[in-house]
Amino acid sequence: MTPEDDLDEAAELVFEVDLDAPPEKVWRALSIDAFRERWLPGEDLADPEPVASVPGEELRFRMREDAAGDSLVTFQIRAIGEGGTRLRIVHSLAPVQSLAPHAANANRPPLMRAA
Repeated sequence: MTPEDDLDEAAELVFEVDLDAPPEKVWRALSIDAFRERWLPGEDLADPEPVASVPGEELRFRMREDAAGDSLVTFQIRAIGEGGTRLRIVHSLAPVQSLAPHAANANRPPLMRAA
C-alpha cells in the first residue's frame, strides 16, 4: 500500500447509528423529498434525485462541495432487534488527486537554452 492509497481510504467517512424506528419509517425519511428536506436541504445536493436506489435498503445522492467538486453520500438501512433500524451513512469525498494543486511547471524538469 502506498501513501496515496492511505489518503484515498481517508477520503471516505462512515457513520452508523441505531434508531428506535422501523426500517419503513427510516426509508420514508430518506426517500420522500418533503421529509428529507427537514434534515438534508436540496441546495446541499447536486441533484435532488438519487444517483442510485435499492428500495427499502439504500439511497445514494451526489452532494455539492465548494472546495473539491461533488461527492457521494450513501444511506444504507438494515433492520435490527425488535423493530429498530441501523442507519449507515457513507460520505465518499472527492479523490485526493483532485484536491492537490497541479504543478505550475507541469512537473517537468527545467529547460535551459544556450544563446
